[in-house]
Amino acid sequence: MEPHDYIVTDSQGDYAYLAQTDSDASEPFQVAMALLPPETDLGTKLRGFMGMFEII
Repeated sequence: MEPHDYIVTDSQGDYAYLAQTDSDASEPFQVAMALLPPETDLGTKLRGFMGMFEII
């Protein structure tokens, strides 16, 4: 398993929608805001690995 890069495309309540930027995945997927760094906002670029995310 390897890390992937994402961008936050939408936020609705306790959930954010992430689009993968390092592949051709077309559909954003939903992630609980509690799993993301506190500074996360729309347009934030993240790197995710095994359910853990960091801002890049």
